[in-house]
Amino acid sequence: MGHLKSADLQGRSVPREELRDEYAPHGDEGGGSRWWVWVIVLAVVVGAGYWYFHGKANTEAQNSGGASGGQGGQGGGKGGRGAQGGSFTVPVVVASATRGDLPVYYNGLGTVTAFNTVTVRSRVDGQIVKINFTEGQMVHQGEALVEIDPRPYQVQLEQAQGQLAKDQAQLRDVQVDYQRYQLLFKAGVVPKQQVDTQQAQVGQFEGAIKADEAVVDNAKLQLVYAHVTAPISGRIGLRLVDMGNIVHASDTNGLLVITQLQPIAVIFALPQDQLSQVMSKLHGAQLAVDAYDRDDVTKIASGKLLTIDNQIDTTTGTYKLKAVFNNDKSDLFPNQFVNIHLLVDTKRNVTIIPTPAIQRGPQGTYVYVVQKDNSVKIQQVNILLSSSNSVGISSGLQPGDVVVTDGTDKLQDGSKVETHTSNTGSTDAQGQTPPNPNAPGANPQQPSQSEPSPAQPTKKGKR
Repeated sequence: MGHLKSADLQGRSVPREELRDEYAPHGDEGGGSRWWVWVIVLAVVVGAGYWYFHGKANTEAQNSGGASGGQGGQGGGKGGRGAQGGSFTVPVVVASATRGDLPVYYNGLGTVTAFNTVTVRSRVDGQIVKINFTEGQMVHQGEALVEIDPRPYQVQLEQAQGQLAKDQAQLRDVQVDYQRYQLLFKAGVVPKQQVDTQQAQVGQFEGAIKADEAVVDNAKLQLVYAHVTAPISGRIGLRLVDMGNIVHASDTNGLLVITQLQPIAVIFALPQDQLSQVMSKLHGAQLAVDAYDRDDVTKIASGKLLTIDNQIDTTTGTYKLKAVFNNDKSDLFPNQFVNIHLLVDTKRNVTIIPTPAIQRGPQGTYVYVVQKDNSVKIQQVNILLSSSNSVGISSGLQPGDVVVTDGTDKLQDGSKVETHTSNTGSTDAQGQTPPNPNAPGANPQQPSQSEPSPAQPTKKGKR
């Protein structure tokens, strides 16, 4: 067979394609047509893997979104299967509802205003020769502040006194003549007209003496004005003039400004809808007012409501009120911005919980109440009033109920919780933090949640 092929090859020219097919190995026949089998196998493997992993992810998502909050479920996990693994516990901060009195405050924005402000001016003309104060000094009424050159007014006083002495001497002379004319008239020596004329001269000099005395008093008064004193007690501001300057009584700037800081006033505004409640309480008793800082966190001072303005501002729909503070420690300063809390009423014997415990949703206002088995229950509540960081509840809770104040974003109805108390939690009417019956170690019959019990393994990383 090989010889025939060789002869044929020698006798004729064979094309390259026939030669390649002739000598191709028999084992490779149909090998190029098998590639589609591998494509089908690869597609089956990819589809099976996608179905497996996608189905597992859906199963885990459904298990994690359930009410039990378990991580394992039937799909497996770190928590185990079925009853062998414990439910996931959520660490939360709790507080107990208390029974007490809840104050009702009206809040407004206020500006501190000096109770009295005086711009001290010169009442005479002259040069400043002495300054007896320092800027920012606290002075009392009557203390010397500025001294103006008194010499011109001392000279005026001496002149007035000299004129007074002269007129007094002339008055004595005409009085003696008047007495003589009266004797002569009785003797029939002089006529009645001369007596009356002499009497008129006496009256003229008496009037001149009164005018001289007024001039003397005016000169003394100018000397007093030359020594400027404090008209009120308060704090001196920055000095407006320096020593050596010439001042006039007609100057508008003044010498200095004194502001009375003790007591001090605060002007604040409230909505007109609250006017009737404030007016009804103001006639019966004095209302307490508290001033807080700009952040409305720190209490600065306590005072009382003094009066209410006589009209409502139509542009803002508010009315102004004025409160007075003793300001013994000078905590308030003129033109300082403060938040005002006006105590208008006190609700007696209401259930009180911290404000963070209140939750709001489509079903209304509710709280998470911790049950005896450390599970939470959604409880609908009705809010009576809110005041600062506390809320008064009219229905839905009883004193002693434990509510969740922090960690509610991870809770559902029936979730297991690990309770902790906060030092800044709710307080009772006397300002004491109420005991938490579900707190760790509060119940001697119940093991602490922070320590592992024999029936439950320790979970590392949990509080």
